[in-house]
Amino acid sequence: MPEISQSEWDAFLSRYANPHILQTSPWGQLKASFGWRSVNVVKGESGAQVLLKRVLPGINLAYIPKGPVGGDWDGLWPEIDDTCRANHCVFLKVEPDIWTENDQEGENQSHHRPENFIHSRHSIQPMQTLIVELSGEENLILGRMKQKTRYNINLALKRNVKIKPHTDITTFYDMMEITGERDQFGIHSLAYYQKAYDLFHDHDMCQLLVAEYNRAPISALLAFRSGNRAWYFYGASSNLHRDRMPNYLLQWEAIRWAKSQGCLSYDLWGVPDVNMETLEANFTNRSDGLWGVYRFKRGFGGEIRRSAGPWDRVYNPILYRMYTLWQSYRKVEE
Repeated sequence: MPEISQSEWDAFLSRYANPHILQTSPWGQLKASFGWRSVNVVKGESGAQVLLKRVLPGINLAYIPKGPVGGDWDGLWPEIDDTCRANHCVFLKVEPDIWTENDQEGENQSHHRPENFIHSRHSIQPMQTLIVELSGEENLILGRMKQKTRYNINLALKRNVKIKPHTDITTFYDMMEITGERDQFGIHSLAYYQKAYDLFHDHDMCQLLVAEYNRAPISALLAFRSGNRAWYFYGASSNLHRDRMPNYLLQWEAIRWAKSQGCLSYDLWGVPDVNMETLEANFTNRSDGLWGVYRFKRGFGGEIRRSAGPWDRVYNPILYRMYTLWQSYRKVEE
């Protein structure tokens, strides 16, 4: 099996200008610290970082987030199959780094989906997002935003909100706990955010920005970059001084940071997976799930994009059927 080391994977990725951040070795190292194992497989001009997770003794699942990387994948799949079978995987889930066109149900993705894969209705990463284009001068980027968002950015400036790079993940985590409790969503551990920051900051691939008022932190975010793309993954805020609109200025400074790093796009990472008409008709009266952040994110002038996939490659049909039933049960419970 053409499995390669982390350093060899880094060398492989260096041949590509724009690999997704979830296919980089720091992401594999991060997940390996929290219950996964990372395996890198290359065949010719294509490759994938495959994450493996034990679900039962001797039974694993495999996952390729935002990959494979490279061109012709046909020769790569048999090698990945060998890796998955050798590791007793029930199935392989692939969420490719591909956008689809206005296909909410995924039924027309067969032209993307490889042979022997099935379309899955269970995704791990958000299916739909907003991409902010970073071309042009800053005034052009601001001009593509909603008027209310520009107003709130200026309001934060007038109300003496200051944005600074920070290195203290504990401060960020304290606000993340407040945010998770206030907005009713789960968060990672302090150790997870610290590891993510350490791994990516060491590679100059992330920035922690904190909004302060009177030198006290009131909101923060972690932004990441790979190649000419940037992503907003994690954001948090306290319950203090929210009327000063710190999150708007914070996001704008993250966009400015991404642009200063040579990025051409900024991914706001996750909005409800419905069409634009439904989004615009419902964002003012819904706050559940990703609806709670859509109202904020929509103002930054991003374009709605929807991911292709997810695709599942099934190796053990009986256990896979049990998995799909469990997923259905979880959705009912939620």
